[in-house]
Amino acid sequence: MMTKVSSKGQIVLPAELRRQDRIRPGQQFDVERVECGQYLLKKSSAPGHGSILDWLRGCPEKDWFCPLPSGTTDEI
Repeated sequence: MMTKVSSKGQIVLPAELRRQDRIRPGQQFDVERVECGQYLLKKSSAPGHGSILDWLRGCPEKDWFCPLPSGTTDEI
């Protein structure tokens, strides 16, 4: 299939390929130069959904956690 490079350096993937590979707007790709004039385009894998703990560990503030005193339900 043929496609063109736009004046902005963008390459359009033909609709048939997008449909076959379920490519959606915003999908990211890795581009690798194999040799002069040859390039390898790989669809990036979808980012996984990490756990809430992974999300909290990624927080730039490291002293946000304050443990609560433990108690029992006998007092309720």
